[in-house]
Amino acid sequence: MSRARIDYLWIATFAVLVTFAVPWFLWGDSRVFAGLPLWLWWHIGWMGLAAVIFYQFTRSAWDRGMNEVTR
Repeated sequence: MSRARIDYLWIATFAVLVTFAVPWFLWGDSRVFAGLPLWLWWHIGWMGLAAVIFYQFTRSAWDRGMNEVTR
């Protein structure tokens, strides 16, 4: 896969992470699981997923654009 395609894939991945970070579809939902509201479980799971994705980003693409000099 080309470097540009990988860059666009990372951009799309982070856009999805940001888009679904706020569970707007759970607003007003009063369901509870294990003593916590469902929207809070969404945040816990989403932050876990975000941590795993960010870890993968640091291992594969952290230095993207760092060595390029444009004038």
